Amino acid sequence: MAKTPQSGASGGNIGGVSYRTIGIGAIVVLSVWFVLANTDSVSIRFWIPTLAAPLWIVLVGAFGVGALTGWWVKGNRAGSRR
Repeated sequence: MAKTPQSGASGGNIGGVSYRTIGIGAIVVLSVWFVLANTDSVSIRFWIPTLAAPLWIVLVGAFGVGALTGWWVKGNRAGSRR
């Protein structure tokens, strides 16, 4: 059988750019816009201690944790198919 190249997870693209790349780019742009629109200081309560920090730091941290979690889950899912 002939092997066909795969251009991404969904297999489609627009103008040579995969749907996945477009989706990731849109998420990053919207996240940066959201962070820049929310710069007030907030207090965060972690069960007992309460911390005060600028909201943009909290948002960047939450986005980073979400991105790392997605990367980790994707890596574990791909490794379990072997």
